[in-house]
Amino acid sequence: VQLQASGGGLVQPGGSLRLSCAASGLIFGFRNMGWYRQALGKQRELVARIFVDATTSYADSVKGRFTISRDNTNNTVHLQMDSLKPEDTAVYYCNVVNYGRAYWGQGTLVTVSS
Repeated sequence: VQLQASGGGLVQPGGSLRLSCAASGLIFGFRNMGWYRQALGKQRELVARIFVDATTSYADSVKGRFTISRDNTNNTVHLQMDSLKPEDTAVYYCNVVNYGRAYWGQGTLVTVSS
Protein backbone atom coordinates (compact mmCIF):
# COMPACT_ATOMS: atom_id res chain seq x y z
CA VAL A 1 0.00 0.00 0.00
CA GLN A 2 1.27 3.46 -0.90
CA LEU A 3 -0.21 6.83 -0.06
CA GLN A 4 1.08 9.95 -1.82
CA ALA A 5 -0.03 13.27 -0.32
CA SER A 6 0.21 16.63 -2.03
CA GLY A 7 -1.17 20.15 -1.93
CA GLY A 8 0.41 21.72 1.14
CA GLY A 9 1.98 25.14 1.20
CA LEU A 10 1.98 28.60 2.72
CA VAL A 11 -1.32 30.44 2.97
CA GLN A 12 -2.52 33.55 4.77
CA PRO A 13 -5.08 33.34 7.57
CA GLY A 14 -8.55 33.06 6.08
CA GLY A 15 -7.23 31.41 2.96
CA SER A 16 -7.84 27.97 1.47
CA LEU A 17 -5.87 24.92 0.45
CA ARG A 18 -6.84 21.57 -1.02
CA LEU A 19 -4.88 18.49 -0.05
CA SER A 20 -4.96 15.30 -2.10
CA CYS A 21 -3.84 11.76 -1.31
CA ALA A 22 -3.46 9.18 -4.05
CA ALA A 23 -3.67 5.57 -2.87
CA SER A 24 -2.41 2.42 -4.54
CA GLY A 25 -2.04 -1.24 -3.65
CA LEU A 26 -5.44 -1.64 -2.02
CA ILE A 27 -9.11 -1.90 -2.88
CA PHE A 28 -9.70 1.78 -2.28
CA GLY A 29 -13.48 1.74 -2.41
CA PHE A 30 -13.62 -0.76 0.45
CA ARG A 31 -11.49 1.24 2.88
CA ASN A 32 -12.20 4.13 5.22
CA MET A 33 -9.73 6.97 4.73
CA GLY A 34 -8.50 9.62 7.13
CA TRP A 35 -6.50 12.81 7.38
CA TYR A 36 -4.39 13.48 10.47
CA ARG A 37 -2.11 16.35 11.38
CA GLN A 38 0.82 16.91 13.67
CA ALA A 39 1.91 20.35 14.77
CA LEU A 40 5.41 21.01 16.05
CA GLY A 41 5.77 19.63 19.57
CA LYS A 42 2.28 18.11 19.61
CA GLN A 43 0.81 14.67 19.14
CA ARG A 44 -0.68 13.58 15.87
CA GLU A 45 -4.44 14.14 15.83
CA LEU A 46 -7.32 13.01 13.68
CA VAL A 47 -8.71 15.79 11.48
CA ALA A 48 -11.32 14.06 9.31
CA ARG A 49 -12.46 10.65 8.18
CA ILE A 50 -14.52 9.42 5.26
CA PHE A 51 -16.08 5.99 5.32
CA VAL A 52 -16.80 3.57 2.48
CA ASP A 53 -20.39 4.81 2.31
CA ALA A 54 -19.06 8.41 1.98
CA THR A 55 -20.24 9.49 5.41
CA THR A 56 -17.79 11.78 7.17
CA SER A 57 -16.65 12.84 10.59
CA TYR A 58 -14.54 15.81 11.70
CA ALA A 59 -12.59 17.03 14.66
CA ASP A 60 -14.46 19.82 16.45
CA SER A 61 -11.66 22.24 15.67
CA VAL A 62 -12.23 21.98 11.89
CA LYS A 63 -15.99 21.43 11.63
CA GLY A 64 -17.57 23.84 9.19
CA ARG A 65 -14.21 24.78 7.68
CA PHE A 66 -12.77 21.52 6.29
CA THR A 67 -14.41 19.08 3.89
CA ILE A 68 -13.16 15.57 3.19
CA SER A 69 -14.18 13.80 -0.01
CA ARG A 70 -13.21 10.72 -1.97
CA ASP A 71 -12.93 9.80 -5.63
CA ASN A 72 -13.19 6.04 -5.90
CA THR A 73 -12.54 6.15 -9.64
CA ASN A 74 -9.12 7.70 -9.16
CA ASN A 75 -8.34 6.20 -5.72
CA THR A 76 -7.93 9.65 -4.22
CA VAL A 77 -9.07 11.36 -1.04
CA HIS A 78 -9.17 15.14 -0.75
CA LEU A 79 -9.25 17.59 2.13
CA GLN A 80 -10.62 21.04 1.26
CA MET A 81 -9.50 23.48 3.93
CA ASP A 82 -11.19 26.89 4.10
CA SER A 83 -11.00 29.76 6.57
CA LEU A 84 -7.58 28.57 7.63
CA LYS A 85 -6.18 29.72 10.96
CA PRO A 86 -2.59 29.87 12.23
CA GLU A 87 -3.41 26.99 14.57
CA ASP A 88 -4.03 24.79 11.52
CA THR A 89 -0.30 24.90 10.81
CA ALA A 90 0.95 21.30 10.83
CA VAL A 91 2.16 18.42 8.73
CA TYR A 92 -0.90 16.67 7.33
CA TYR A 93 -0.92 12.91 6.77
CA CYS A 94 -3.39 10.67 5.00
CA ASN A 95 -4.09 7.30 6.55
CA VAL A 96 -5.70 3.98 5.79
CA VAL A 97 -6.02 0.72 7.70
CA ASN A 98 -5.74 -2.23 5.34
CA TYR A 99 -6.14 -5.75 6.74
CA GLY A 100 -5.38 -4.52 10.25
CA ARG A 101 -2.26 -2.58 9.38
CA ALA A 102 -2.08 1.22 9.36
CA TYR A 103 -0.44 3.00 6.45
CA TRP A 104 0.60 6.64 6.31
CA GLY A 105 1.43 9.02 3.53
CA GLN A 106 4.68 10.97 3.65
CA GLY A 107 3.02 14.11 5.00
CA THR A 108 2.52 17.52 3.46
CA LEU A 109 3.28 20.75 5.33
CA VAL A 110 0.58 23.39 5.72
CA THR A 111 1.69 26.75 7.07
CA VAL A 112 -0.88 29.42 7.86
CA SER A 113 0.83 32.74 8.42
CA SER A 114 0.69 36.36 7.37
